[in-house]
Amino acid sequence: MRSKYFLIPVFVLFGMLIFGTSCKKDKLLTSGGNLTFSTDTLTFDTVFTAQGSFTLQVKIFNPQDQKVNISSIRLQNGASSYFHLNIDGFAGNSRENIEIAAKDSMYVFATVNIDPTDANTPFVIEDKLIATLNGTDYSLPMVAYGQNAHYITDSVLSSAAPIQWLTDKPYVIIHSALVDSSTTLVIPPKCRIYMHADSRLYVQGTLLAQGTKTDSIIFQGDRLDRDYFGGDLPGEWGGLYFDISSHNSKMDWVVMKNCGSSVGNGLPAALWVSGDGSSTNQLTMTHTIIENSIGYGLLCFNANVKAENSLVHSTGTQALALFQGGTYSITNCDFINYYPININHTDNPTGAIFNYYDTSNTGYLQGNLNAVLTNCLIYGTIDDELVTAKKGSGAFNLQFINCDIKSTQNPDALDASTVFTNCLFGQDPQFVDYTKWNFRVKAGSPLIDAGAPVSIGNDLDDQPRVNGSAIDIGCYEFY
Repeated sequence: MRSKYFLIPVFVLFGMLIFGTSCKKDKLLTSGGNLTFSTDTLTFDTVFTAQGSFTLQVKIFNPQDQKVNISSIRLQNGASSYFHLNIDGFAGNSRENIEIAAKDSMYVFATVNIDPTDANTPFVIEDKLIATLNGTDYSLPMVAYGQNAHYITDSVLSSAAPIQWLTDKPYVIIHSALVDSSTTLVIPPKCRIYMHADSRLYVQGTLLAQGTKTDSIIFQGDRLDRDYFGGDLPGEWGGLYFDISSHNSKMDWVVMKNCGSSVGNGLPAALWVSGDGSSTNQLTMTHTIIENSIGYGLLCFNANVKAENSLVHSTGTQALALFQGGTYSITNCDFINYYPININHTDNPTGAIFNYYDTSNTGYLQGNLNAVLTNCLIYGTIDDELVTAKKGSGAFNLQFINCDIKSTQNPDALDASTVFTNCLFGQDPQFVDYTKWNFRVKAGSPLIDAGAPVSIGNDLDDQPRVNGSAIDIGCYEFY
């Protein structure tokens, strides 16, 4: 009986504690207190003028055991600010009387739009996000780095004389651009080209993009303010597309990053070359890096292409795809696919070379294939990283000379007409660190001194070829 009467005040006391805690949480803190932010500075990396930025977010925390009323959230520069806010779901650069429950938080989203100026170099835009609690202001610095640019919007570049781009400001291409069939576009060293979502540069004439080791030419997306995937988001833009009429184009010391967008295009690629089987060279590619394409890397249809000392890696489908025949001389190039954080590589082999292209279940287009790959590396994570195939009466002359190929030599994957001379199969290249895209090799790599003698320029590090008894396989010479 005693325990029965004892339990009553215990339950009463427990209920009073719960009620008291609940009341405290519901009680408004009317003096003192503080607010905290989820970051110490809201920073927008390079934002192009006249272009909207990516949206960033910040959380405002109430660390108290009582709810608070923020009397004002605003931008210091008010309506004249370049920044634009969405405060807890309401668009506008200021808002009053917002309650935050005890130990809770709220979101503020921010974008920035910067007007063009006369400056050629990046400039800084600053403001502050201010939240007022019980008469005390809490501020968060906001910083954006603005950059003026040459804008090319849905344009045809046409001129009897070569068009010479400048290096004073970067170029931003929106809704694609086309180099006319009678036009030569010259892109000088150190030029930066930023491509808007799904934009492409089409070439019907001639592209001369010739950089240097120290001043390369870079193509990449225009959303430099992204902060996820470490800034390496594949498919940010389309690619470079060389038409059948294109001729004598050159790419040297060029970097293409995060491309291969598929919107509006059934076969997305970083670099696409379409030909008609002509003996005229369409593109010579040297010291070029294509990385992180959500589609193909180098995709060719019956084209005429020469490639040397180049690297194509981390692609959503083939890093090298030669379809419907064509003429190709590919020397000391690497085609590599592992498992990037944002691209799946489980089914598509790194290399595919056919003298045909299927147009339906029964129909296909064929061409004459004449391709020689010398001192090349085709490697990745699946067992057979190369597939070759022949259809119809078109020629099939395909040679691999002193290459290292990840392959089990499965006859179902390799056409019997494919010729391999002094090749390595499945030999681990022993990369320095493929997870960091460092595809140079370590001492003891089977690629060292394993190449065939060829006349070729410096490697992708601009180091002389032959550091030892013979040239190495791949785009990097071991030093």
